Amino acid sequence: MSRPWTAGSITLRSPAALTCAIFRRVLNYLVRICVVGWLALVAVAGAAPTPMADLTPILAAQPAQFGRLLATPETYRLQVLISEVITNAIGQPDLQRYGYRVDAEYIYPASSIKLGAAVTSLQTIEQLQAAHHSADLLAVPLTIAPLFPGDPAQTNDPGNLDGGHITLAHELRKLALISDNDAFNRLFDLVGHEHLNDNLHALGLDSVVINHRLSESRAVPGGQASASVTFYPSGEPPIVVPERHSTLNLTNRAARLAVGRGFMSNGKVVNEPMNFAHGNGISLMDLQSLLIKLVRPDIDLGTPPLQLAPDHRAWLLRAMTEYPRESTNPVYSATEYPDDYCKFLLPGIRRVFPATAPGERIQITAKIGQAYGFSIENSYVYNPANGRAVFVTAVIYTNTREILNSDQYEYETVAAPFYADLGELVARRWLGAPPP
Repeated sequence: MSRPWTAGSITLRSPAALTCAIFRRVLNYLVRICVVGWLALVAVAGAAPTPMADLTPILAAQPAQFGRLLATPETYRLQVLISEVITNAIGQPDLQRYGYRVDAEYIYPASSIKLGAAVTSLQTIEQLQAAHHSADLLAVPLTIAPLFPGDPAQTNDPGNLDGGHITLAHELRKLALISDNDAFNRLFDLVGHEHLNDNLHALGLDSVVINHRLSESRAVPGGQASASVTFYPSGEPPIVVPERHSTLNLTNRAARLAVGRGFMSNGKVVNEPMNFAHGNGISLMDLQSLLIKLVRPDIDLGTPPLQLAPDHRAWLLRAMTEYPRESTNPVYSATEYPDDYCKFLLPGIRRVFPATAPGERIQITAKIGQAYGFSIENSYVYNPANGRAVFVTAVIYTNTREILNSDQYEYETVAAPFYADLGELVARRWLGAPPP
């Protein structure tokens, strides 16, 4: 063992010991550099994504509510994605996700796809405003030229109590409050088939396929055409969006695109599955991601953010959060359009949180869909009492006859109870419900 050797009052170490001491100092210095560098990278790029947890045990723990569906989930095309808003290790908002059969097969999005047209229409008028140096076009009167032979131009909306004009603001409220199909079709004309899909793909939502209008059985002349739209800003020249013809040829790539064993056509059953290869489509994950980009732009999903003017974003979110009976323009009957008309989770949430007054009730910002036996929920659920929030996106297919386009689906007997039970589960587990 080497001993220190001395020269006067100064103690010196052997060359070997000195070398070890220098090495340790250099190593500690390098470690500190690596740690500082790693923290800098984390601060720039964000914390590592939290892995998705398996939702199956949580659902299976309630067999009375979910047991029958979990026994044959393929029959119901059942998929559930729940994303709790949390704060990550570096203090940023993040998501803890729980999934059950997420994106296992094709789902027909029905009216939930309208959210894509809503955000794209707002981005479109912002682009028009910049190009024409115009004031805000949100509430400006507009007209839509005829698309089908023999149709008149669309020039007014009697349901708009503010002058009876067609405006983007009014169409967005109708779309959000009662899922109006005509409103979606008008937005489709405004943004156009090609721009609508390209815009959503640019957000990283690669699964999006929006090929057709809703509740419109007529074939569009000239393929994927969009009618001319003209805005009439006060004191300014009209702003014309010309008729467009899309060249996009989009096909769904999800599994199980053939649905059912037959479908109705001209009053008769066609005994073959309905093929949704060219129907509207979006994955469950992308559907929720679109809502997250709109509602919580502070959450980084690792894909391009949704750029919207703050007042436009707030306008759309208010419409998606209100109940139909609360709207003063347009006006809707609470009997015809109850609070849960576009909020499938609401009945179950109210079992736990019965408050209905604004500011006290659980806040649900949603865009649902229902068609061809598919019922889709896509919502942001927020508890103002404690700040807890969660995104819930789910689909269930209820069609025991397996005949599509028949309007004979188990929406009320299977889909509605499922969503009520799911809403109660979300309220109790993720929204901070008081102990029973």
